[in-house]
This record gives sequence, C-alpha cells and structure tokens, in this order.
Amino acid sequence: MDARETALLTLNACERQGGWSDGALKKQISAAGLDSRDAALATQLCAGVLQNQMLLDFYLAHFSNIPLKRMEGRVVQALRLGAYQMLFLDRIPHSAAVNRSVELTRAYCKNPRAAGMVNGILRSLERSLERLPTIPQRDPVEYLSILYSHPAWMVREFLLTLGNDGAAALLRANNAQPATAAQVNTLKINARELRLRLEERGVRAEEHPWLTDCILLSGTGNLEELPEFQAGLFYIQDPASRLAVAAAGPAAGMRVLDACAAPGGKSFAAAIAMGGRGTVCSCDLHPHKKKLIANGAARLGLDCVTPMTADACVHRPEWEGAFDLVLVDAPCSGLGVIRKKPDIRYKDPEPLAALPSVQRRILENVSSYVRPGGTLLYSTCTLLRRENEDVVSAFLEAHPQFGPEPFQLPGVPGAEGSSWMLTLWPHIQGTDGFFISRMKKREEAL
Repeated sequence: MDARETALLTLNACERQGGWSDGALKKQISAAGLDSRDAALATQLCAGVLQNQMLLDFYLAHFSNIPLKRMEGRVVQALRLGAYQMLFLDRIPHSAAVNRSVELTRAYCKNPRAAGMVNGILRSLERSLERLPTIPQRDPVEYLSILYSHPAWMVREFLLTLGNDGAAALLRANNAQPATAAQVNTLKINARELRLRLEERGVRAEEHPWLTDCILLSGTGNLEELPEFQAGLFYIQDPASRLAVAAAGPAAGMRVLDACAAPGGKSFAAAIAMGGRGTVCSCDLHPHKKKLIANGAARLGLDCVTPMTADACVHRPEWEGAFDLVLVDAPCSGLGVIRKKPDIRYKDPEPLAALPSVQRRILENVSSYVRPGGTLLYSTCTLLRRENEDVVSAFLEAHPQFGPEPFQLPGVPGAEGSSWMLTLWPHIQGTDGFFISRMKKREEAL
C-alpha cells in the first residue's frame, strides 16, 4: 500500500463514517507500514483534498457528464486526489497523478467502467489547466465558499465579523500549513540550547518571532521518537493556548484548576509558569484522557499537576472557593483550528447551536470554585461571537460578584494595550483562532 492508496481509504472512511481524518489517517499509515516519506505524502494528500474539496469538486463537475453525488464514494475520492495533485503539487508528474487514480479506481470500485470515466475526467482537466472554469463572483458568499472550500454558512459568519477582505484572509489562512510549535520546558532547558540540540539531529528549528520559549519545528519525522521529546524538554502547543495561560497570570504557590484540560497543554504551561511550585488540578470529563494528561505531566517532570476525571458541569462542594485561578477552555465548535483539522468545516452545524448553553453551564458551575479575589479565565478555540463574547457577557450580567480584569500580552501583533477580552486570528497573529477573557471575583460580596 502506498501514500495515495492510504489517502484514498482514509478520505473514504471519514466521509462514510463521519470520523476525524487525523485519527483515521494514523490508523491507515500504521496498518500500511508506510515509511516517513510516504507517511508525509499521505498526510499532505489528505489535508490538501479536505482543504480544497469544494474547489476540486467545482472543477471536476465541469468535466464530468455525471454529477459527483451520483458516483461511488471511492470514485469521487480518486478524482479528488488526482485533481489535487495536478492543481496544487508541482513535483508530481500529471501522468503519475492520473494513472494512480485510475489504478485505485480499478482496484476499489465495483463499476468496471469507473476507471475509464476517471481517466477521461482527469485527462480533460489536465488539458484545461491553463484555462480552468471561472468561479462565479456575483455572490461573495458563493465565491469565497468555493474558492476556499468553506461551507456557505461559515463564510456568512466570517463576512459579518470581518468584511470581505478580512474573511478572505482568514479563509486563506485556514488552508495554509501551520508550523509545529514546541513550547520549551524551561524547568529543564532554555530555548537556545534546545534549538541547537534539535538542529544537531537534523530538525529544522527556529525561535518564534514574538513568543518567548517557543520553537517552530519542521522536518521532525515522528516527533515522539526524538530523545528531547522523550526527556520532557518540550511539549507541543499552539501559541494561542499558551497566551491564554499567560493572560491568566499563574504564579508560584497558586492553587489552579484546569476544568477542561485534555490533552493537558494549559495545565503544563501553568505549572511551568509557576516554576513547579503550587498545585494544578487538571480535569477532564473522559477517563481515558486522565491517563493522557498524567503521561504528559510525568514526561515533563511536572509533579505539581494532578490529573482527575471530573465533569465541569457537575458541582463539587469541596471545591467551593478553593482555587486562586480557574481555567475554562470550554468545549466549542472549534472553528479556530480548521487549519489543523480541515474536516471541521464539513461537520453538521446544527448541533453547534447547543454549545453556548453548555458553555454557560460550565462557567456557572466552576465560577463557584474561585476564591474571593481570584481569577476566572474563559477561553475557546472558536471564532463565533455567540460562543465567546455573548457567553461571558451573559455570565457577568448574572454574576455581579465577578468583573472584567484586564490583561496584557506584550509583543503580540494586534494585541497592543490592555483589555479583558481578546480574539486571536490565524490571518493576523498566525496562531489558532482563539478567544480569551479574564474575570476577577470580588474580594467581598456586593
């Protein structure tokens, strides 16, 4: 099994079963026994097809007499893979892209005529690469939706918030490949020494342009096999998540609750910022994620992190007023991490309507765990106002014992000055899309 076959099976499984592409791809790569080069190509193919699926379908439809929705799923994926390679990858000969898609169609599709159809459609596309069909521009929603392969409902949301130019820049950024951000475990090593050690192993490493103790990595291969990773010298976390912890201001000796913690990055960032002095109670709803957090904390040598299984919506009377700082990285629609999880854009938007009520319930519950004078930090990795500003505004209106508490993040582009709420954008800061808000509990009841 090669990279293209692995990509085909992954994409087909995700579309049929509704799973997430990253998990499905890992299983397929493992089952196929791909080497690092083929694994990288399979990953690129899967991500590229998902990032450009609506655009690929728009072009393919112009060269097919049969609507794509009437074709067998694996036929459509073979077409998308061939078209993506021809349209977006310079190093793959067009003949190789077409021939392999035809071979995969012949191997996996029931209709004996499907391979000929795939060959005909992709050859027609190849002949027209210099004069591709024009995307209609009369409707900005339709145009941006097709061009950047985001559903119309999502494009409308971003147009309302950002306008045409801003929305286009965000959608374009969502289709870019982000660097892998390694946060330095400064309890064990400094950034310069870690960077030099990684470079000696052939890893391309550069210090982040504006976030201290953060290194951008490429060419890592299987990152978890690096001795520096195994020794707990760094952990992987987007700069936006670390900035949320920085905004919260953890300090040595604090009692911290990370209420929705998995996979543990914010707990680790808090513990390191505290110099390992204090306590971080790191909770998640799912029992198997407790082990994930525990393994990460052990690898990093963070003895002050205590993983627990706990439902953030269920009240624990023994925690009332027990914490100096409560972090709430609430479950959300995840629209800020589309560049890392491209298939988020294709999920059914209907269940998202229930998220604000869940987020409000979590805030309502865990706010009671904040001591008088303590801090409550609410964050999400989405960009929808109804899950961000609207949630914290409703919370503050219902809880006068809390008020906005400004924070500063020096050096962050577009975040100059002091505010108690901040949205980070992929096209502005180059981070995940992220919302951060900081609130303080009054010393005395009103």
